[in-house]
Amino acid sequence: MRHTPPTRTYKYYDFIVAAFVCVLLCSNLIGPGKAAQIELPLLGTVVFGAGVLFFPIAYLFGDILTEVYGYAHDRRAVWCGFGALLFAAFMSGVVLNLPAAPGSYNEQLQQGLNMVFGNTWRIVAGSIVAFWVGSMVNSFVMAKMKIWTQGRHLWARTIGSTAVGELFDSSLFYVIAFYGIWPTEQVVAVAIAQYFLKTGWEVLATPLTYQVVGWLKRKENEDHYDRDTDFSPFRVKV
Repeated sequence: MRHTPPTRTYKYYDFIVAAFVCVLLCSNLIGPGKAAQIELPLLGTVVFGAGVLFFPIAYLFGDILTEVYGYAHDRRAVWCGFGALLFAAFMSGVVLNLPAAPGSYNEQLQQGLNMVFGNTWRIVAGSIVAFWVGSMVNSFVMAKMKIWTQGRHLWARTIGSTAVGELFDSSLFYVIAFYGIWPTEQVVAVAIAQYFLKTGWEVLATPLTYQVVGWLKRKENEDHYDRDTDFSPFRVKV
């Protein structure tokens, strides 16, 4: 009878997945609904989705999960995040459609909730398509580059994989979530600004990524290489 080796357990993996899901929920439900703008030297006025300030943390977690634990563990984390987003969409739909109690306060509150969360289904749809594609591409490129570079040049892998993954993510999310709600030129401008801001965020976070990855590899005694990995994005099993 063929012996199946036991699946390894890790001390910190579940905590990273929980933090990843938290960031994914908050950045997709709280941030994207607001288009903010800032004045930057040389660039002038830059319009961007407020969630861009925090969403790249999810990609940072994806890079860390792939680098330390491998593509399959990051893929499982992505599916956990999507499950959480789907539940958030269901919950917001139920809450928004419940009749509000009488009174001016509850009427105003209902209007505010509709304004903030009424577009949740499109945001979630955009997140599911854009982040699913972008994160899977990011993890795939990260895993393959680790083999090509024989584990060297972590900075090139994190920045390169994020640049490719964010290209897919930014090309899809704002079109799905806000086309027809925002002016078309604003959708395009915000998507372009989001791409460069998120990729730039990854560059700035490189020293932190090195510290976290190095610490986790020592603590978990793991440095996974995806040489025999099934890269199907539809699997959940590690």
